[in-house]
Amino acid sequence: MEYTVKKLGEIAGVSTRALRYYDEIELLKPARTNSSGYRIYGQKEVDRLQQILFYKELGVGLDEIKDILDDPAFDATHALREHRETLMARRAQLDQLIANVDKTLRVKEGRITMSDKEKFEGFKEKMVEENEKKYGGEVRGKYGDKAVDESNARVMNMSQEDHEKITALEQEIKQTLGEAFQTGNPASDAAQKAADLHRQWISFYWGHYSKEAHAGLAQMYVDDDRFKAYYDAEQDGVAEFLRDAIHIYTGQEKEVE
Repeated sequence: MEYTVKKLGEIAGVSTRALRYYDEIELLKPARTNSSGYRIYGQKEVDRLQQILFYKELGVGLDEIKDILDDPAFDATHALREHRETLMARRAQLDQLIANVDKTLRVKEGRITMSDKEKFEGFKEKMVEENEKKYGGEVRGKYGDKAVDESNARVMNMSQEDHEKITALEQEIKQTLGEAFQTGNPASDAAQKAADLHRQWISFYWGHYSKEAHAGLAQMYVDDDRFKAYYDAEQDGVAEFLRDAIHIYTGQEKEVE
C-alpha cells in the first residue's frame, strides 16, 4: 500500500502539518514524490512512523527519535519489545492508580477504611519511573545500581508525613536559593542555608550523607543540561551558584574544580 500525506495522516491520527514537518526535519521522508508533486509514503515509511509515535508516547524528543532511528545499529524488533515492556509497566502503574481511586471511593462511601500510606500507592511508582527515565542512566553510572535502588526503595516506603516533609523542604530550598542568589555570594549565610537544606533533602533519598557525593551531585547539576535547566528555569546561573555554595559548604571547592 502507498499513501498520500492526507491518507497517512488519517490512518495514523497525525496531522498533515506534522507529517510535512517530519519531512522538513528529515525525520520521516516520503518514499517518493509523484508527478503531481504529492508526497507518497510506502510500507517502510509507515513502519518508521509507527516507531516515531511509540517513542513520542514515551516522551522522547524528535531530535532524539531521529538519532535512534537513523542509527545503523537500530533494531526494530528489539525496539518493539522495549516499547512493550515500558507500556506494560505504565499500564500496571495506571491500574494501581485506578484501584487507588476505586478504594478511595469506597472509603468515602463508608464501606472500607484506608491507611494514609495506601492513599499514595501509584503516585510513588510514577515518581520513581519518571526519575529513572530522565536521570537513571547518569545517576546509576555515577553512584551505582545499589545506591539508586536503595533510594527508590525509600521513595516507595514514603509515608504521608514523609511526603509532606520532603515537599515542604523542596519549597524551602527553592525560596532560600532564590534569595541567596540575589546576594551573588555563594558563601553568604543565605547560600549556606540553602546548601544545608539541600543536604537534608538528599539525605532523605540517600539514607546517608557524604560530603564528596554531595559536591559531586552539585557538579552534575552544572554539567548535565537537564539538571541545569531545572535550576536555571527562572534565572540563568542558579545551578552554578548552588554548585559553588555546596562546594563551599562541603569544603570540596578546591578538589572538585
